[in-house]
Amino acid sequence: MAVFSSKGVVVISVPILVLSVAAAAILLFLLLSATFSSSPTCSCPPPTSGIGQSQRISPSPEDLRWVKAQIDANGLHMHQNVLRKGINPRTRQQQLQDLLHSVLPLGLYVSPFRQAGLDDMTQSRFLLFVQVQDADNHTALPCPGELLVEEHHSNYGEPWAGGRDVFEFLAESIHLTPNSQVLEIGCGTLRVGLHFIRYLNPGHYHCLERDELSLMAALRYELPSQGLLSKRPLIVRGDDMHFSRFGDDAKYNLTYASAVFLHMPDKLVWIGLEQLVSRLKPLEGRIFVSHNIKFCSRLGGEECTKRLNDLGIEFLRKRIHDSLLFNHYEIWFEFRRFKA
Repeated sequence: MAVFSSKGVVVISVPILVLSVAAAAILLFLLLSATFSSSPTCSCPPPTSGIGQSQRISPSPEDLRWVKAQIDANGLHMHQNVLRKGINPRTRQQQLQDLLHSVLPLGLYVSPFRQAGLDDMTQSRFLLFVQVQDADNHTALPCPGELLVEEHHSNYGEPWAGGRDVFEFLAESIHLTPNSQVLEIGCGTLRVGLHFIRYLNPGHYHCLERDELSLMAALRYELPSQGLLSKRPLIVRGDDMHFSRFGDDAKYNLTYASAVFLHMPDKLVWIGLEQLVSRLKPLEGRIFVSHNIKFCSRLGGEECTKRLNDLGIEFLRKRIHDSLLFNHYEIWFEFRRFKA
């Protein structure tokens, strides 16, 4: 408490002094809180660990306007391509030949074995020797020279960049989430599959592919180069359209075949559809087939519809996808399982 001394001086006791300091500190805290709360909120988006279900996958109109503005701002125009210093003028085939000559004798296993003329027994012994001697060395894995010059990027008739375009269309068509299960029939060298693997949770992308070099490109080159080995996609070699090797528990939100059914006998396609029905989520799951469905149309409309219905599948619609990257459109046919 405050008291007056005999000389008229005010003397403040210690408890009163402590309480006064505490009250001043509380008042200052309240004033600062009010000041910060009235300031504008930060418009920066909060950090996220991944793409959520509500976030957009394909470019927005604002994205397209931005990239066009960047092209205009930099004065970029399409000129005739001219080879010049700083851009490799060699074709992939020329690069491959240079590689084969420069890496020998290591080329015995880095390049295709047929280039070295080794029989099967010698190949097996050599690879076993390399793996035993240097099991922890990444270079102990065989990598054909075709992959090292990225020849596999030109094997499928469309620019490699088209894979992103197909991914965006399919992902938004089914409202893809990281927890979705996806099966690709004929994933090739993962032109499309890489984007699904990157987006989905580990183990949620499956693929059936028959071509050996394509599988080598996927497993030995594309997955490591994109840092996606930890996503553990299940990629199986086969052309029999039997999916038991993917396990009994897989229920797919999306199964798609991009220009694959065109090259298969109709009978095999129908075998595949019969196998797929029980693995597709009822109502929610989708099958997408690109280009045409001659396996169906060759039967005639009524017969095709009846056969699909007998399997528990119904045709929903034909969809035309306008490509963002190229001056063309792609036709996709959408099916779903309607029976539980």
